Amino acid sequence: MILWLLNTFSTFTLGVLLVGGFVALAVGGSLAARRRFPHLAGGEHNEMVGVALGMFGAIYGIILAFVVVTLWTQLENTQTVVATEATDLALVVRSAEAFPPAERARVERAVGDYVHAVVEVQWPMMRDGRPSYEATSEQTHELYQALQAYEPAGARSQTFYEEAAGRLNDVAAQRRARITMAETSLPVLLQVLVYGGALVILPLTFLFGLRSLKMQLLFVSAVAGLIGFSLLLVMALDRPFAGDLSVTPAPYKEAALAQFWRAG
Repeated sequence: MILWLLNTFSTFTLGVLLVGGFVALAVGGSLAARRRFPHLAGGEHNEMVGVALGMFGAIYGIILAFVVVTLWTQLENTQTVVATEATDLALVVRSAEAFPPAERARVERAVGDYVHAVVEVQWPMMRDGRPSYEATSEQTHELYQALQAYEPAGARSQTFYEEAAGRLNDVAAQRRARITMAETSLPVLLQVLVYGGALVILPLTFLFGLRSLKMQLLFVSAVAGLIGFSLLLVMALDRPFAGDLSVTPAPYKEAALAQFWRAG
């Protein structure tokens, strides 16, 4: 459901829907509570409600902060993995410049096939939350075959060959890490705490009475808006390859890898 929302609507649209929906729910719930229990406007339960709001708000705030920091760190790590994989591929290309023309062309062709498979085949699958190792397994095998087919002659060729082989092993490791990150999401227990906690705190604000109706609605709207925006942030960060805040495949089209996209 979250993936569908992130891939279907822009972050701005989701913000309007989510924050606006929470504010509308808060205003409607507050008006209904005052109409059903008119004595709430006198604030006779404010002390008890204030203690409950403070306690639940503190616990929910700690949980929410932990989740946001964790998801933000995950997003940054994913960006680093993608950039590192692209950098290692570029260094394989650079190292292959020391190879004879035929071997160099084979390595470059294999790298080009790999980056196209990542961007055009595997990336949409990761965006939809269904990453597959098989999407680039053939291209990865071709990369290894291209290097293994070359027999370096001389110390200079041997040095660059070893550098290319080491970088290729790093590419394989970063590929696995990238796919693993595309499969991860917020654990179910934390999802229950984050989304369920919002549904616990918001109704409590209906019981906090103020004599002025405008001030009452302003209070509940502010709380609802803050909760809605926080949940929007959690949704946007939960899936690093989906939505407007997702990691992009731009590093696979830059620097030494840009040559594989010029024909398109």
